[in-house]
Amino acid sequence: MTSDRIADVVHGGPDESGAALHDFSTNGNVVGSCPAAVAAIRAADAAHYPDPRYTTLRARLAHFHGVATERILIAASASEFIHRISAAVAQGGGSQVWLPAHSYGDYERAAQAWGLQSVRAPASHASAALRWCCEPSSPLGQAQADLVQHAESTNGICVLDMAYEPLRLEGRASLDATRRDRVWQLWTPNKAMGLTGIRAAYAIAPDGEDAAPMLQRLDRLAPSWPLGTHGVALLETWTGDEAQAWLAQSLQTLRMWKAEQRAICESLGWHCLPSDGNFFCARTDRPYPPLATALRAEGIKLRDCASFGLPGHVRLGVLSPQSQQALKEGWTRATASNEH
Repeated sequence: MTSDRIADVVHGGPDESGAALHDFSTNGNVVGSCPAAVAAIRAADAAHYPDPRYTTLRARLAHFHGVATERILIAASASEFIHRISAAVAQGGGSQVWLPAHSYGDYERAAQAWGLQSVRAPASHASAALRWCCEPSSPLGQAQADLVQHAESTNGICVLDMAYEPLRLEGRASLDATRRDRVWQLWTPNKAMGLTGIRAAYAIAPDGEDAAPMLQRLDRLAPSWPLGTHGVALLETWTGDEAQAWLAQSLQTLRMWKAEQRAICESLGWHCLPSDGNFFCARTDRPYPPLATALRAEGIKLRDCASFGLPGHVRLGVLSPQSQQALKEGWTRATASNEH
């Protein structure tokens, strides 16, 4: 019964067989886990509750982003915030949510859970009470062409998912600081810190008094202590010079690995789509689903993009050269076996 109930939830990462040795299906920083964050998590005092108001943490995050502390909202994870703000919009009388043409599935799942109608680009967002944007986008890792238009629109609430901005390897953000202050920003540093198993996130409300009613509603909808002490330790470390220096160095490595990975995929006859992030999508030379079981047996997992509305494509997080070689050899064996 339980497996049927959650069968429609599609994610990358570990599955019922555990974590794949060469897991291309998720987009965390595979250079490693940030040493400063790991040390802080190990030193965290898990014997006591954190401050329920997260006073120090919110002040640090506000200083890091150069915004007022009252604009910082703590969330248990990006997905928790997605569901919470969807609930808040529904409570406020909203009826429609606008989504990009291809997007993270939790946006739509949260809308469905709260009885909100979802409309997807290129449909108009004029009637939407909540609009979801993401840059670099998911799953493509590209710039969102209409992002400036969304930032300048006064229709409903716009949330900009910043999950992959810290892992940007190419290009530049479409919004300047002034336009970014007009939207809700959702930050999830656990990907950049290489610690996706630590669930912790935060949102930055738009600048101005108009955001106050939604902030109050979101506060009322929050559970007590959405973050434990380990999540607090991760976010506090994220704001520090040591973690940011480590991240900058890791991006240099990821840029080299990304170029090598694209070359390997192209050598297999795949068509790689452009991406600014630490991942990219590719149209494979033959369908992935029939080969998925054989590849998984070799410790290789890709993210099928059919659930994103991109059948025939896979999304690949950038992995090390060793994993890239395993993919090349595994794909070659799997396709040869499938032909026989």
